Amino acid sequence: MDTSEYDQKFDATVELFQDECKKIRTGRAHPDMLAGVKVMAYGQPMPLNQVASISAPEATQLLITPFDPANLHAISNAISTDQSLGLNPSDDGHNVRVPIPPLTEERRKDIVKQLNAKVEDAKIALRSVRDDARRDAKAAVKAKTISEDDQKRIEKGIDDSVKQASAKIESLAKDKEKEIMTI
Repeated sequence: MDTSEYDQKFDATVELFQDECKKIRTGRAHPDMLAGVKVMAYGQPMPLNQVASISAPEATQLLITPFDPANLHAISNAISTDQSLGLNPSDDGHNVRVPIPPLTEERRKDIVKQLNAKVEDAKIALRSVRDDARRDAKAAVKAKTISEDDQKRIEKGIDDSVKQASAKIESLAKDKEKEIMTI
């Protein structure tokens, strides 16, 4: 039984967690902070990065330049209505400027809680893939395509892969938490 597809799923889960970490605000302006923002443009919701370019000209401000000036108000509105960001954009007729206020200690702790929830979601995803692999190994034993010894070896390998992926997630989370709590 080939376990490489499960290893790929473990790696994909770690990558997804890494991408989610990029969206979490740390106090410094970073274009990925707005990665989850959807803008109503051309009659349908579109990711912000498809209707505008996002840059961080300074540590406390994001600059959004729409590809089509007609979307300027929609971009500003999409950012201000996203409560998880807590940002207040302003537009000057050509660009949208988003000042990044300094984080309070309470807000930092809330962000760490969000991070911990994402860690738990990633670990649940890892366990789900592990359970699928174990189920497939048991089915292969019942179908007599592998022996019970092979099943035990496969399950041990899968458990090791889960431990490695979980350790990567923990390490990424620890680094991100340190970044969040640094003033």
